[in-house]
Amino acid sequence: MSSSKHSSELRRLALSVLQPGFVGTEAPDWILRDIGDGLASVVLFSRNIVSTEQVARLTGQLRAENPDLIVAIDEEAGDVTRIESATGSSRPGNFALGTVDDAELTEAVAADLGRQLRTAGVSLDYAPSADVNSNPDNPIIGVRSFGSDPGVVSRHTAAWIRGLQSSGVAACAKHFPGHGDVAVDSHHDLPSYPAGRDEIAAQALPPFRAAVAAGVRAVMSGHLLVPAYDPDLPATLSRAILQGLLREELGFDGLIVSDAIEMGAVTRRHGIDGATVKAVAAGVDAVCVGGESAEEATVALLAKALTAAVTGGELPEERLAEAAGRVREFARWSAGLRAAGTAGKPAGDGIGHVAARRAVRLTGAARAALPLTAAPHVVELAPVTNMAVGKETPWGVAEPLRERLPGTTSVRVRGQELEEGTVALESCALEPAAGRPLVIVARDAARHAWMSRAVTGLTAARPDAIVVEMGLPGTTSAAAAQLFTHGASAASGVAAAEVLTDVIAG
Repeated sequence: MSSSKHSSELRRLALSVLQPGFVGTEAPDWILRDIGDGLASVVLFSRNIVSTEQVARLTGQLRAENPDLIVAIDEEAGDVTRIESATGSSRPGNFALGTVDDAELTEAVAADLGRQLRTAGVSLDYAPSADVNSNPDNPIIGVRSFGSDPGVVSRHTAAWIRGLQSSGVAACAKHFPGHGDVAVDSHHDLPSYPAGRDEIAAQALPPFRAAVAAGVRAVMSGHLLVPAYDPDLPATLSRAILQGLLREELGFDGLIVSDAIEMGAVTRRHGIDGATVKAVAAGVDAVCVGGESAEEATVALLAKALTAAVTGGELPEERLAEAAGRVREFARWSAGLRAAGTAGKPAGDGIGHVAARRAVRLTGAARAALPLTAAPHVVELAPVTNMAVGKETPWGVAEPLRERLPGTTSVRVRGQELEEGTVALESCALEPAAGRPLVIVARDAARHAWMSRAVTGLTAARPDAIVVEMGLPGTTSAAAAQLFTHGASAASGVAAAEVLTDVIAG
């Protein structure tokens, strides 16, 4: 084979193991060219989405270049939504489903989501999160997990995978070997999971074993250091974890996808190109990129880095070819899954609303204080969310309450405003609520000291206030009027408003 022909073939192999994002609601010319040159996957984000119909046109445009193209999306439902980023998810997230603990309900919610994604032309969903949220201070998982009990998480991970794949969309269990017991956000730096192998086997691995047993064909690696298996390299770059633990011990023979390779946990030390090469060398088959770095130049850089690593002896060509072969195999399988997906009823059958209502929990004091009959003043305490949660995604209880109780007023308060003194709770929260109900909406108050202080101060001034917690419950008090939604999706906000006003949808 001539050197130019070999170079061209290497570039095709390199392109085929990348899963890049791009900007725009139509396919840019460079993406179409790269698909023609061997790119086998793309990933969609909220910036690519206006409506299901528009996404269907976009995926049709992309697949005109390659009918088996893998079109991925990072759609968990709940707090992390792309397909409904403009409106908020009409389905609750994992923590709400784990709280209800009805596997058939979880399967039905995932099947409903799958029908919507399949209609849009999506073939791979980077979900579910199979992480066991055993650290309540975890800044990145939280309500994205089905819970803190490995048995619950295992049961619902399997149900979610069955439901999604029954509708023709491939699931992807993440973030292997488990991102639940960390205290650092891997978007920014490298978290460590210091547990021993026995604890990891008992706590973090059961949901991934359940995922494999449920037929998952894609697993996403996590950017976290697991010293019990590899003291030097994070899971995404560790052959001991990807090959030794995932492939050999768990028996997984499907597609290994990296978490977004531009995340600080791996790029700070290795750069985006170095991390890509090390990931593929370690056993990653498909490199996800483009949540932040969505330019043609990034794809060109990574493809060049992979080909140079082969010619320079850093990356065996056999490993790159093996990864490309797994991508092709997954593409064929997922195209068949999409074709065989149940048509049945359309997406949006109301199961998300049913699930969100079933996940709401009340303290006794809240039961005694409800229903609200007068228009309340709503104070929403807004944290800075992690990068997985779209800043544009609406959340809260004020809007659905306003629809049910006209005259409802609201204010959204951020911790920085309180710390800087630009906003005072007395003037924005207590004074407007004089003579009327006060509803305080929190989101992970137990994780944010400023939010916890605000809730304490407001309830001290207004003992009759009702607190709606839309994140992890934290410490509860039977004496306080509290309502827990176990997630901040649009569906959960509507469910909370219905419970507060005692309006039950038919």
